Amino acid sequence: MSLTTPPLSLYVHLPWCVRKCPYCDFNSHEGRGALPFDAYVDALLADLDFDLPLAWGRTIHSVFFGGGTPSLFPPEFIDRFLQGASSRLRFAPGCEITLETNPGTAEHGRFELYRAAGVNRLSFGIQSFDDDCLKRLGRIHDSGEAEAAVKLAQDAGFDNFNLDLMYALPGQTLAMAERDLERAFALQPAHISHYQLTLEPNTVFAARPPRDIPDDDASWDIQEHCQAMLAQAGYGQYEVSAYARAGRQCLHNLNYWQFGDYLGIGAGAHGKITLGAEQTILRRWKVKHPTQYLARAGHAEAIGGDDRIDPARRPFEYMLNTLRLVDGFSLTAFEARTGLDRQTIAMQLAQAVSAGWLAIDGDRVRPTELGRRFTNDVIELFLDDSASHAAGAHEVAGYTIV
Repeated sequence: MSLTTPPLSLYVHLPWCVRKCPYCDFNSHEGRGALPFDAYVDALLADLDFDLPLAWGRTIHSVFFGGGTPSLFPPEFIDRFLQGASSRLRFAPGCEITLETNPGTAEHGRFELYRAAGVNRLSFGIQSFDDDCLKRLGRIHDSGEAEAAVKLAQDAGFDNFNLDLMYALPGQTLAMAERDLERAFALQPAHISHYQLTLEPNTVFAARPPRDIPDDDASWDIQEHCQAMLAQAGYGQYEVSAYARAGRQCLHNLNYWQFGDYLGIGAGAHGKITLGAEQTILRRWKVKHPTQYLARAGHAEAIGGDDRIDPARRPFEYMLNTLRLVDGFSLTAFEARTGLDRQTIAMQLAQAVSAGWLAIDGDRVRPTELGRRFTNDVIELFLDDSASHAAGAHEVAGYTIV
């Protein structure tokens, strides 16, 4: 079978933040002094020029500015980048363009200018509406600033926005998690990302874990209760930690989870590209440190690594993404996006069905409720020995899927 080229997205990594949060394992760096906005946009466009041969003739369906804190960049620099990118690549009509936003960096008038630049979706890193929780998480905003930032965006005409909320926070009770959602609902977001705090390696929290993080049973109680609240409020779960009103799923993240393609530019950005002529799938990532990236962007030295995904690894790579979706995947899509016959995974599918983890209805394969609780175990069924090094070894476009 042959690989079919999937939709293409563009991920742009803006690596600076005001202060590194103790739970954060993303490629983010505290900005000290004046940030090199002009030079970094020049580097991004040079990086894009270098990667263009991977995507000749293809259309960009979504753009995502991730970080770091992208909203540290004034609107004129977002505008300059988008003008440069759209002159190099064809943007689809209605292309979804998302900017991650920290409420502590929101300023009156900025949202109007982001919107004028082409940004049509925002993602607010709220995390909690409890001021004590926010302090313990190292956030630079309080709950009042979070609500004010969202209202500024609404006044600027944004109705398509996401609120990021975390649960199982240090000292958090079920009642506190419930209040977080109630305050989120009052702001009427189109989308809510609701995910559990995890202690990632190489973070402050991993080195010095908070003592009062809810245990597994308490965390599960919070998750179940909050899922019911989200459903009752009209937010349909479509991915492990993503909930949206009808028609407001994040198209950019959906493309990741459906094993689509994406160019990744910026310090530490990851990309995945299907090369039809070569019948191969390429993962490429850029050097992580902003200083190195600025010096090397536009040249081969900016590439942190290239990895061609051989056929033995593709089932695992595919399931790592698609089995996070409530709706799972179609066997036809598996064949098109991996270039493999569905019989390649027949034995693993049978094992997962036998365990009660997956259900197959014609062409559609969906995780069961039990399977969604044991997603990692299900995915590991598809891990070829030669692919074992890949488990956890890459991020998706510099963004660890949560």
